[in-house]
Amino acid sequence: MKITVNVECTPEEARAFFGLPNVAPLQDALLEQMKERMAASLNAMEPETLMRSWLPMQVQNLGAMQDFFWSQMAKAATGGSGRGSGGSEG
Repeated sequence: MKITVNVECTPEEARAFFGLPNVAPLQDALLEQMKERMAASLNAMEPETLMRSWLPMQVQNLGAMQDFFWSQMAKAATGGSGRGSGGSEG
């Protein structure tokens, strides 16, 4: 034998029927605190710092690698060897 019962009620009515607490005010208060903290931290951060924290390390290292290549090109253009002091010149 199979019996089906359909009950139409709001979530608040179901919560009260089962004796569960209403946590909506607590959730609203926590959400408001999270919004305030996020806004404060975003206002305190500089865009460059924010991008560094969001970008993975590989992307950040591309800038350092680009700087290295530019410095090597500048040395080559001015007549520098681009090598360290451990060369095998005799």
